[in-house]
Amino acid sequence: MDLFFLFIGSIILVLALMLFLKFKYSLQKTVTKDKNLRTQKDENGKIDFVRCPLCSTPLAKNEDMFSRIYRPMTTHDQRMTVHGCPHCYPRPEPGVKRNCPVCGKEVPLNGELIARLFNRTEGKKHVMITGCSECYKGRRRNDS
Repeated sequence: MDLFFLFIGSIILVLALMLFLKFKYSLQKTVTKDKNLRTQKDENGKIDFVRCPLCSTPLAKNEDMFSRIYRPMTTHDQRMTVHGCPHCYPRPEPGVKRNCPVCGKEVPLNGELIARLFNRTEGKKHVMITGCSECYKGRRRNDS
């Protein structure tokens, strides 16, 4: 009888060890994955991931947005269009939806976000999204 309990106890111990190692590996994988993502400080000083404004997918350090900045380059305020990130442009990954952060409508593949780029003399540049191609449909734009 003592041999039976010893056998059951050793099986439980081995299973607990396997479960612990599996949990530790998955936790380590998540931490490593998060280290490769871009971060920035929000308005409150809290560190958050840099996300695509169209699909809200966190961007990796090697991923860039597809955008266009229009002339004149000498002004502090320029017109800009944002087409998306590698996860949503030119073809969205399965399950990724492209939504406008202003109106909430779905932005088609040939659509874009319309934004203003503010070139600051000190610090980082600032981008303000004013809408999407769906928001601006039927409206006359004044892009001076």
